[in-house]
Amino acid sequence: MAIGRKAEARREAARALSGLDFGRAERLVRVNPEGAGLEEDVRITGEAGHPPDAYVVPKVESPAAIRKLSRLLSGIERRHRLPAQTIRILAIIETARGVVELGPIAASDPRLAALLFGAEDLCGDLGGTRTRDGREVLYARSAVAIHAAARRLQAIDTPFVDLTDETGLLAETRDALALGYSGKLAIHPSQIAPIHGVFTPRAEEVEAAQRLLDEHERQQAEGKGVFVLEGRMIDMPMVRAARAVLARARLAGVVPAS
Repeated sequence: MAIGRKAEARREAARALSGLDFGRAERLVRVNPEGAGLEEDVRITGEAGHPPDAYVVPKVESPAAIRKLSRLLSGIERRHRLPAQTIRILAIIETARGVVELGPIAASDPRLAALLFGAEDLCGDLGGTRTRDGREVLYARSAVAIHAAARRLQAIDTPFVDLTDETGLLAETRDALALGYSGKLAIHPSQIAPIHGVFTPRAEEVEAAQRLLDEHERQQAEGKGVFVLEGRMIDMPMVRAARAVLARARLAGVVPAS
């Protein structure tokens, strides 16, 4: 909504949280940055009959911003008699300072569940030029994924803003998967299925990963480490990659949860 309609937006968000059936979907509320209405956003939506599962915070530049929000969420949990740390935080990294402070931000609070990358705002903050191949934001894009992995957080990639280019969306999503991202932001419902398609392992990928892990277990039982499978040398990095494929398959419902 327009800047002058923030109060209306807060009321609508609270009404949706209280009245809509979200099914299995998580209920996330994107708030304004610190100092631009964040406290009021949290207060109003936190008073809803069913508080959100998480808050998405844009332009995070310090661990203090995460900790401040965490204290606000503790108050919501007490009012609703929810267990501590129930409501999570997702932090968008989209400024130069946010990239520089990635380490402290990623380690800031137990509520932090994910780091989200925002390429468009970052490029504007840098004074750079946004290009299709994304070289101007590659360092930051990689850094977000690395710091998320280091702290066992989810890494969610920047949205693809051209709604008419599904080929470009698929290519950028594949790049995100290769960089270690666990998901990608969508700005339109039409983007959801293509993104899910990339992050959902194909049947042959699942089968290959399971064969590798089965053989790894057999080799381990015989006291062996590195081994050869289907002409490839298999060591622990490849075992971890196979486990990651199966984990994505379970999340997508392609294989049963173990």
